Amino acid sequence: MKKQIVAVVLAATFTVGSLAAYADQAHAATTGKITSSVNFRKQPDTSSAAYGYLKAGEKVTILSKVNAWWYQVQDDQGRTGYISTSSKYVRVSDSSPISSETPSGGSTTAPSTGNTTAAIDKIIAAGKKYLGTPYEYGSDRSNTRTFDCSDFVRQAFKEGAGVTLPSDSRAQGSYVKSLGNTTTNWKSLKPGDLMFFMEYRGSSKSSYPSNKANQRITHVGIYLGEGKVLHTYSKESGGVRIDSIENKHWEYRFMFGGSALK
Repeated sequence: MKKQIVAVVLAATFTVGSLAAYADQAHAATTGKITSSVNFRKQPDTSSAAYGYLKAGEKVTILSKVNAWWYQVQDDQGRTGYISTSSKYVRVSDSSPISSETPSGGSTTAPSTGNTTAAIDKIIAAGKKYLGTPYEYGSDRSNTRTFDCSDFVRQAFKEGAGVTLPSDSRAQGSYVKSLGNTTTNWKSLKPGDLMFFMEYRGSSKSSYPSNKANQRITHVGIYLGEGKVLHTYSKESGGVRIDSIENKHWEYRFMFGGSALK
């Protein structure tokens, strides 16, 4: 009887030890070396507060890859925060796999939605629910009392498809590009696609360059089909609304568009 008990204890000890070793191996962190000064932010968002800058030559422990743009890292002071994934700023020093995570309150990449048509219908319905909601630049992402353009798009996708897009229009544009299948011809867009626009320079077509590849994104909206966009852009416009695109400054400002769904 005693021999059996000892055998069970030894087996249990071996199993626990093996699991612990496996867990340590599975969660082995990756080391990164900062190659150019980069903002060390408290949340994976360009509008988030920052600890300051990590300087070239500093080493960080990469805890996870949040999405295409952000690593969650720990610096040599033990602080946990977020930096860009761009190789311009950080070089991953080994080949250990980096786990992905969805941080609370952070931006996530879009999951597969299964029935895309149904998801698009729900996204558009969620957006239309907010028609007339007042515009506010830099609106609070934690409520729906007001929206700016990217906040509105983000809310429609979050409610309609359970997809949390990045918080600002330029990051949303980068995300859509990372999925591929973008177009510079708005007439090739499908309902539910995102539309990205450059700054307003007047109502004349001649005020805008024909090649907008180097222009800065200043606005985003949801294409509805039939030449219409669902968006919000100013207090004076009345907040969330639907506008026609063709032969208007929206057509002349349009840079590119595409799906934010996998």
